[in-house]
Amino acid sequence: MAIHNILLVDDSKTELHFLSDVLTRQGFRVRTAESGDEALRRIVEEKPDLILMDVVMPGVNGFQLTRTITRNPQFADVPVIMCTSKNQETDKVWGMRQGARDYVVKPVDPDELVQKIRAFG
Repeated sequence: MAIHNILLVDDSKTELHFLSDVLTRQGFRVRTAESGDEALRRIVEEKPDLILMDVVMPGVNGFQLTRTITRNPQFADVPVIMCTSKNQETDKVWGMRQGARDYVVKPVDPDELVQKIRAFG
């Protein structure tokens, strides 16, 4: 299945703007959410093809939200890529254990990110 619709979850407006710009220039349709609760609402409204997930957010963090999404049979087929400044190997391992399919460390290399997204298509 080709990736067209991406949900971008990050509490930083700067990151949302930067990543949205990178992805829309590559032809993706991007929707954003600034919190875990907002992300869950957006997923239910319209199931995305892929989710780009920050980890450090107020309320529900990205690890918890990834676990919730990937363990829900309705959304388990949606790949989640963690996109975070948490660059320790333990963070990456934990993210993958929560159900993430890939892990990208900020600052994001736009070409690398697009390559990883296209690999799911």
